[in-house]
Amino acid sequence: MQHQTENAYNLKINSHNRRNRVNKMSLHEAMLYEKADNKKVKCFLCARRCLISDGATGFCLVRKNQGGTLFSLNYAKAISAGLDPIEKKPLSHFNPGALVMSIATTGCNFRCQFCDNWMISQEKDITGKYFPPEEVVKAAADNGCLGVSYTYTEPTIFFEYAYDTAKLARQVGFFNTFVTNGYMTPEAVKTIAPYLDAATVDFKGGGDPDFYKTYSAVPSVEPIFQALKEMRRNEIHIEITNLIVPKSGDSLERIEQLATWIKDNIGKETPFHLLRFHPDYQLTTIPATPIETLEKAYAVAKAAGLSYVYVGNVPGHPAENTYCPNCNELLIKRYSFEIARWNLTKDIRCPVCGHEIPIKGKLHPSGSKYPYALF
Repeated sequence: MQHQTENAYNLKINSHNRRNRVNKMSLHEAMLYEKADNKKVKCFLCARRCLISDGATGFCLVRKNQGGTLFSLNYAKAISAGLDPIEKKPLSHFNPGALVMSIATTGCNFRCQFCDNWMISQEKDITGKYFPPEEVVKAAADNGCLGVSYTYTEPTIFFEYAYDTAKLARQVGFFNTFVTNGYMTPEAVKTIAPYLDAATVDFKGGGDPDFYKTYSAVPSVEPIFQALKEMRRNEIHIEITNLIVPKSGDSLERIEQLATWIKDNIGKETPFHLLRFHPDYQLTTIPATPIETLEKAYAVAKAAGLSYVYVGNVPGHPAENTYCPNCNELLIKRYSFEIARWNLTKDIRCPVCGHEIPIKGKLHPSGSKYPYALF
C-alpha cells in the first residue's frame, strides 16, 4: 500500500524484534465464510473468494482452514499502532483536525511491487504485539483520540479484529475509518457498515486493469467499484485516492475515466486525492511522479466534473487546499497534515458566497500535526 505518506514510517520493526514480542496463539474463528465438501471452506471476505483446502491458507496468508473451520491467524496481533492526524489517511472532509488511533496486522490481499509498507504487509510470519480490542479503545481514549483507523496494511484481512474493535469504539463515542484497497466483497461492506463511518479507498494507476494485474497481482478491478457502490448505499463517508506511477500508471485518459465514474456513481462532491509515487520495495528504479504530471491529472479530474480534487505527497502545493467550487475562495489552507487556516462559517459554508461545503463532522483543533508511533 502506498498513499499519502500513510506508511508505518518508524513503525517498521526488524523481524528479530517482532518475533520476540508477546504473541497470543489462540485461534479466532473467521467471519464471512462457508463450509464446502472435503473439509474445504469458501471465504467471501475479499473479492478473491478463495476456496481453501484443509490445512491451507488463503491468498492473504492470514486465514487458515483447520479441519473445515476457517480461522483468523492475526486476530489482535498488532504489528503497528500509532497516533495520526486524520489528514494522513487522507481524509480531508471528515472530522478535520481529529487525532486517531491507527492499527494494523501483518498480511494483505494484494502483492503491490511498490508497497511502502511491504515489511509488514508482505510478512509471511504472523507476528505482532497482543493488542486486543478493549486495549485499542483504551489507548485511543488515553491519548486523546476521537476515532480508530484500520490502516497501514489492508483492514479487510484483519476484519474480525477491526470489527470487534469498531463495535467497542462506537460504544464509547469514537468513529471508525478504513484505509483500504477496496477489494472486499459486498457482504463484507454490509457487515462492517453499521460501525464504519468513513473509508479512504486507494486506487493505483487510475484503476487500469492491466496495471493491477502486472504490479499488484489483482485479476480484476471490478470488485473495487462494486464495493464503493455498496459503501455509498450504506452511507459511509468516502474519499478516493489514486497513486500516479510514472510511465506505467499515469494515463490521463484512465484518470479521466476514473474521475467520471466517481462523479456518476459516488457523487461529484467526493474528495479525490491524486498521490505522488515515490520509489519503494521492488520498484526502486522508477522516479517519483513529476509535479507537472500531477497538475495535469488535477486539471483532468476537475474538468471531468469533480468539485474537490487534491494533490497529495507534495507538501505546500496549492492543490492541498480546499477551495469553494462556486466562487473559488480559499476555505482550508493545508501544509501536509496540518490545517494552517480555517475559513468556513460555523455551519460549514463558504464565507463569501454561502455555498455549503460537504464536510462530515467539525473542526477539531487538537494541535496534533505529526504522527507518533506507539509501537
